[in-house]
Amino acid sequence: MTATDRLIASLDRRWLAWALLAWLATAIWFLFDRWNAIYWFALSDTDDNMRMMQVRALLDGQGWYDLRNYRLNPPGGFDIHWSRIVDLPIAGLILLFEPFMSTPWAERWAAAIAPLLPLGVTMAALAASVRRLVAPHAWTLALVFLLGAGAAMVMFRPLRIDHHGWQLAALAVTVAGLANPRRVRGGLMVGGASAFSLAIGLELLPYAAMAGAIVALRWVWDRGDARRLAAYALSLGGGTAIGYVVFASEANRVARCDALTPVWLSVMVLAGALAFVISQVRAENRLVRLGLAGAVGAVVVLFFVIAWPQCLGRPEQVSPELARMWLNNVREAKPIFEHPFRMAFPIAVLPLIGLIGAFVATWRARGTPLFAAWAPVALFGLFACLMMLWQVRAGGAAQLLGVPGAVAIAWLLLRWCLARGNFVLLAAGAIVAFLGISGVFAGLAIQYLPIDRPTPYQQTVNRAGNRCPFLPNLQALNRFPAQTVFTHSDLGPRLIVTTHHKAISGPYHRNGGAILDVHHAFDGSAEQFHAIARRHGATLLVICPNMAETTVYRARAPDGFYAQLERGQAPDWLEPVELPKKSPLKAWRIR
Repeated sequence: MTATDRLIASLDRRWLAWALLAWLATAIWFLFDRWNAIYWFALSDTDDNMRMMQVRALLDGQGWYDLRNYRLNPPGGFDIHWSRIVDLPIAGLILLFEPFMSTPWAERWAAAIAPLLPLGVTMAALAASVRRLVAPHAWTLALVFLLGAGAAMVMFRPLRIDHHGWQLAALAVTVAGLANPRRVRGGLMVGGASAFSLAIGLELLPYAAMAGAIVALRWVWDRGDARRLAAYALSLGGGTAIGYVVFASEANRVARCDALTPVWLSVMVLAGALAFVISQVRAENRLVRLGLAGAVGAVVVLFFVIAWPQCLGRPEQVSPELARMWLNNVREAKPIFEHPFRMAFPIAVLPLIGLIGAFVATWRARGTPLFAAWAPVALFGLFACLMMLWQVRAGGAAQLLGVPGAVAIAWLLLRWCLARGNFVLLAAGAIVAFLGISGVFAGLAIQYLPIDRPTPYQQTVNRAGNRCPFLPNLQALNRFPAQTVFTHSDLGPRLIVTTHHKAISGPYHRNGGAILDVHHAFDGSAEQFHAIARRHGATLLVICPNMAETTVYRARAPDGFYAQLERGQAPDWLEPVELPKKSPLKAWRIR
């Protein structure tokens, strides 16, 4: 046996070890590539900063079920709709590192390493799926394509400590469960992963519902899948109940619609119980099974409508004013077709090619056992593509679900090139397969094309958004005694992470009253701002000129208080305070 043959055999036999080795190499590269951001503790997203504050509160002794943040909207604070699940690995890593380094550096290393953990789960799950769906050695291509999935991979890079990476890992496990020929194990994987994701947050609730529908359809198609359906039902209902008992905060013990509360607990337990009941029915006719599955769906929907009518609208349950002034303007919540082509195209390429590949593979697998595995993956991919037409934030999940189909096409292309016995053709086919199908080519090429390039104005806004949250610029505010700072909602979470101050609001719907106060204060007159600031006990005003949020104030209220500040028209009760010369921030003491 040649060395090549031994390597190929090892890639098949020890695939999991090789996949973990690939993960380790990727993690090392990520840490190297992001070192500058790690050094400056550049938690760039507001959710990452809030996650760090939640972890700090836990380590400082705040109650397990108390997720109220007391440094936003003081003195009472506000309850966030998250859970403690994602806090655990971050907190554990901080405690692990603290005996060997200072707490700030322990936080840096924890925030750098924690997002890489769900990446390992994702890589292993995708490798397992593609081994079963395409070929024993094709899993290597799956990892390559995953690394080219920019919208998905950004959720796993160092410092991205919010919950999205873990939810994508749960989604990858769901795909592995759908593709698993072992019915009980596959059902447990899908139900358990769905329950885990729901206990973290509701962002992937539609995917969990779709996964359940696919499991039910497999049972409708094949009576032998009753064991898969039963395992799924028990793990979904039981796992959701465990997640609620262990992780639901005190604020989530009431009938809210935006998290795992009694609302979704009751829905999932009922759905699991009814699905288990019909799995035990010996119905040999497909139409009978379809009727039973439809009846379960109808009962669950009817229960939801009757028991929780307040949740038929937006799960955030925000006021029309807050939706109009803030939530409807959140960019990631807009459909992909409302975004510039320069951003939308690289996101959509991989999911669309993956969808084509999945349907081609499903067609080729008809009449074989693989059809029952490929059909669910194709349906899941179609659903993910449609989700992007609702919100662009679905792009990461869509790219992840597009990987198996993209690998299927690439594998067909490589086999065709191999059959021709031409090394040059094989090399060219490999390059085309990687660049064209992974989406890397689309993301790279569009940077050099004169399509939707940022205007000078957009570049100014982007520059302000990068400079103002920069650690030294905000830490300069620590020269002032700890106090409540009135600043933009998008800057609030970063401010409380990097300084000893408190802030009024962050961009979270349960903080809606404070968000509206900030908007009203900056949109209205100087007197109105003064009254709102005094009501919140704010004694320091900090703004970031040209930050994205401020452009909304300028456009909406050209003569409002914020627009006056930018023009240098500060009232006499604002006393300018000195900041470092090159600071992009401006600050005043509120007298």
